[in-house]
Amino acid sequence: MREIIRRHGNKDDIIAFLEERNLPLDEIGREILADRIISHPPEQGFLTISNALQWRLQYRRIIDLANLSTTEGVENLLI
Repeated sequence: MREIIRRHGNKDDIIAFLEERNLPLDEIGREILADRIISHPPEQGFLTISNALQWRLQYRRIIDLANLSTTEGVENLLI
């Protein structure tokens, strides 16, 4: 994503990137996230999305961290 932004990519480029990675968002969610990414470009970091059975456990852990708001860089995007 940072490379797309560095090369002056637009909202459609970000949405296509999110779609290619099968991010579990609907069309409206991808548009909202793309707007946010463009207005607040992310710092270097890591995002892991796995379709394996362990995905639910890891996802739940991240949701819990986001709700606690004690881990820097972990945000609840649904707020």
